[in-house]
Amino acid sequence: MRYIIIGAGAVGGALGGRLAEAGHEVVLVARGAHHEALRDHGLRLTTAEGPHTHRLSVVRHPEELGHLREDDVLMLAVKTQDSTAALDAWAPRPVAGGGTAGERLPLVCAQNGVESERLALRRFRRVYGMCVWLPATHVEPGSVTAVSAPVTGVLHLGRFPSGRDETVRSISAALEKSHFDAPVVDDVMRWKYGKLLGNLANAVEALTGPVTGEEARAVCRAARAEGRTVLAAAGVETVADAEAAEVRSRLRFEPADASPRGGSSWQSLSRGTGTIEADFLNGEIVLLGRLHGIPTPVNEVLQRAADTFARERRAAGSMTVAELTGLVEAARH
Repeated sequence: MRYIIIGAGAVGGALGGRLAEAGHEVVLVARGAHHEALRDHGLRLTTAEGPHTHRLSVVRHPEELGHLREDDVLMLAVKTQDSTAALDAWAPRPVAGGGTAGERLPLVCAQNGVESERLALRRFRRVYGMCVWLPATHVEPGSVTAVSAPVTGVLHLGRFPSGRDETVRSISAALEKSHFDAPVVDDVMRWKYGKLLGNLANAVEALTGPVTGEEARAVCRAARAEGRTVLAAAGVETVADAEAAEVRSRLRFEPADASPRGGSSWQSLSRGTGTIEADFLNGEIVLLGRLHGIPTPVNEVLQRAADTFARERRAAGSMTVAELTGLVEAARH
């Protein structure tokens, strides 16, 4: 199999670099300054074993690859707000021997949130979900850090909407040989919805910085409580807190103080991308709340504030916790 990593940022770069280390053929897809750095200097991936530069094939657009191969696996690792554009670009690409990528090739959604699989299934026949527990940082072009040990990440895999097949087992085996735990599950979306609850705190960190004080933790708890309420109303099952905690316990940083500088939303603000994934994290809870008549004031505040920060390219962590708490209290009343 050849792995085409669509979006070679923190998650995509770690996946691509580790797969390449294990001897798999990898193509990275990136844009802008990151593409230029990867093309000219390679991917500098720092893991628990130290830094290593990977000289891999790098493209900006699918046209640069010509006809795709029958053994290609597409791994979608862009933020969800960029999924539609990426799917539209890759689904119609011709595959050697006939047909298109959307008709013939497997596509794995290696992303936070729960929307990309639905978007992908409109364009691809074979869609797989990946619940990504992979602490990694990408804030500089050409550079990714992922220093968890003994595994770089835990990646639950399964067909979307449910089930498993020989393809997903083959992908899992490749990842298992590449410093990942990659369990194949029949209910991958149960894992992804559970991860979504944890990701509701991403906006708090992006807006105010590391979540260390009781006030910030209280906002995170309130956002998750809203999330649990609306998911229950929608009849959505999630992994239990104990299951999620067991997964996180497998991710230890080497050295201990080398953990990522911030989560994915914090990194988006730090890079000044102009977009953030809050619409598909907190916004998912807001959407379900509106569909089921349940107020979600905390998640509405976090979504709106994060979107404003991204649009105005405000610095990550530049809102005080007191300011955020004030917005939440005003929305609740």
